[in-house]
Amino acid sequence: MVIAIDGPAGTGKSTVASIIAQRLGVTFLNSGSFYRALTLAVLEAGVDIADKAAVIEFCKKQKLDYVNAHLVLNDVDVESRLHEDKVSANAAQVSSIPEVRHIVNDRLHEITKSLSIVCEGRDMTTVVFPDAEHKFYLDASIDVQAERRFKQGVSDMSLEEIKEAIRKRDELDKNKAEGSLKVAPDALYIDTSHLTIERVCEIIINKIHQK
Repeated sequence: MVIAIDGPAGTGKSTVASIIAQRLGVTFLNSGSFYRALTLAVLEAGVDIADKAAVIEFCKKQKLDYVNAHLVLNDVDVESRLHEDKVSANAAQVSSIPEVRHIVNDRLHEITKSLSIVCEGRDMTTVVFPDAEHKFYLDASIDVQAERRFKQGVSDMSLEEIKEAIRKRDELDKNKAEGSLKVAPDALYIDTSHLTIERVCEIIINKIHQK
């Protein structure tokens, strides 16, 4: 079984997906972690992020694993570093390269062959798992998105700077040549702006049990 959740940053996707996976006893998979890990690797190796060919070649050689909901890059657990400001600032650029998306999508398909999963990202319902049994799209106002990200305490930026960064990221995500952020026609749209995490989980689990 595949439960796919899409939506912009700060809509509660990761938290909701993680709780639902726990309650249903299935694996939680955060696709964004894969792109963030590759971005971290690119930056650490000093690869020119503007040189697409170099980034693609480099990404092909990286080993990505997912163990206990932690991203493991070349046998090193990098989960705690995935939301560093430098990674957040460059992840959208790396993930906008179609060939990099193919690398990540192939890996996601490999990992999910033998697992029931809850996965979240930007194009889970439209590109990666278009045949998922359950599809959801979480949204929230830009103010709420920024406030949630700010409260996570993973950034050194001010609330206004985070808001601007999210606005730019969402714009870039919506205009990607491949894997752009959009609502799948058969996905349930949920505006989480004024809903608690618990309520969002309730809506999703009820919908899954209806099928």
